[in-house]
Amino acid sequence: MTLNPDWQSALRAAGSAAQQETYQGETLNFETPAALFSRLTERRWALVQALMGAGELSLGELARRVSRDVKRVHEDVLKLTELGLVERTATGGVLCPFADIHVDLRLRQAA
Repeated sequence: MTLNPDWQSALRAAGSAAQQETYQGETLNFETPAALFSRLTERRWALVQALMGAGELSLGELARRVSRDVKRVHEDVLKLTELGLVERTATGGVLCPFADIHVDLRLRQAA
């Protein structure tokens, strides 16, 4: 994940990575810190962390593991699915396909 207000340069970088011979991973870019933190809340991060390495879990089991209401977990899973951080399975479960997630956040002094 990156924070880059210049979405065009982020798109070019992703295009260059796609041309490589080996898998370079996935990149999710946000234009501002506010955009990042509004989409990836603390509770959503907790869901991703609970799913990493756990294999497929039902929504009920995921909610139990994070001590949250199933309805709210379902809402957050929908948002995480839109971002590509988790996947829904054919049997209705949810999983995180990533073993490692790296967040690159750089803040610079305003010009």
